Formats: sequence, structure tokens, C-alpha cells
Amino acid sequence: MNNPHITNMENTESKSEMVRDMFNDIAPTYDKLNHILSLDIDRLWRRRVVGIVRRRKAKRILDIATGTGDLAIAMAKHIEGSAIYAADFSSEMLAIARQKIERQGLDERITLAECNAENIDLADEAVDLATVAFGVRNFEHQKEALAEIRRTIKSGGHLVVLEFSNPRSALVKWLYRTYSHRLLPAIGRAISHNNKAYKYLPESIDSFPAPEAFMQMLTEVGFHSVTKRSLSFGIAHIYVAKRP
Repeated sequence: MNNPHITNMENTESKSEMVRDMFNDIAPTYDKLNHILSLDIDRLWRRRVVGIVRRRKAKRILDIATGTGDLAIAMAKHIEGSAIYAADFSSEMLAIARQKIERQGLDERITLAECNAENIDLADEAVDLATVAFGVRNFEHQKEALAEIRRTIKSGGHLVVLEFSNPRSALVKWLYRTYSHRLLPAIGRAISHNNKAYKYLPESIDSFPAPEAFMQMLTEVGFHSVTKRSLSFGIAHIYVAKRP
């Protein structure tokens, strides 16, 4: 079921336009807020994704919805011989990513591209593996975007998704919802001066499919051998799916 608040925000513009404009606006404070609001747990989650990618010996990697490039940078630094095609539809987020990549001397390893997840400028089966960290819930048409990502992955390659979810434990769920719906928007608004962005975050998590439903969605667009791993009491999950 669609979240009514998100639906209302889409009445005057598409979800893609709304989310792109929002991320363009908060780009200068995004990294600072991301690490503060997650208590730096997001770094640990990304390290686990890097480990999964490394174990699959992927070298040509698509990182879609790369944002400010944290996952792409981590993979380039820790996966020897990797070449990362890092794409996002927010020009301002990519500008921050470019600065970080150049500072770390990784500009020959990471190629940045501005594009929508539903229209990726790569040939069929161009990469060994694709990653999406905290991006799928922002796709306007999730199944179409996942199918497009699948198109770029070689036969036998993998998709690795890191995404927020709603915890199942009643106590953890109550604590998490209290934090995400009350404290998080207040902190985000104070630092970013954007009233929408950190109200949108918990709403987008609430409207995202439950883990089993998302796994079914991956199967429906042509992936198989789909697995999930719960992180931090179910606050997030890592999904791994294989292209036949």
C-alpha cells in the first residue's frame, strides 16, 4: 500500500523529480547527517556489502543510486582490480562524490554518470555485479528499475541490495519508529534546513515492501537464488540475487 504522505507529495510532480530535487538540496549536509543519524552503523553495513562483493570476485561493478559515492569508494579501495560505474540522478550528490573520489585518487577506478535507474547507459551484461545501497525505495517504478539493472548484469552475475526495513520485534519496532518519525526529522530539519527530506525518509521506509515481498519482486523481474540477511535487529537487510 502506498504511503499517503508520499502520494500527496507526488500530486504536483513525479516521485523521481521530487526525490531528485530533495537530494540535490540536501547534498552539502548529506554525509554529515547520514553518519550522525545512523550513529555510523551505515559504515558497518556498507563494509558487509563490500565483503559480499569481494567474495564473488566481481571486478566490473555498477553502483546505482550511488549518492555521494561511499559504497563505490569502499569497493574501489578494498576490491583489487575493480572498476566501478557509479550512477545517480542527482547532479549535486554526484558533485560531492566527484570531490571525494578525486581527493582519494580513485578517479581512474570510478566512473561517475548521471542517469535514472530505469535508463542506465550501459550495454547488456556489461558488469559482473550491481549494487544498490539505500536506493531502491527511492525508485519511482521499482520493478522496472530492477529489471533494467538486471539487464546490465552478466549471466551468472549478482545484484546486492542494502535497504532499510521495518523491524519485526515489537520493542525494536517501537523504538525505531519513535526515533525515525520524531527525533530523526527534527535533527535532519535543523541541520539541512529541508522540511521534506527527513520526513520523507521514514515514510519511504514504511512504504517499502517487507523483506519477503521484496524478494518476490526480485524473482518476478528475473533473478533467482535470492537470499536476505538481517542487520541490526531488522533495521536493514542485505539482499543477494543471481541473474541466471
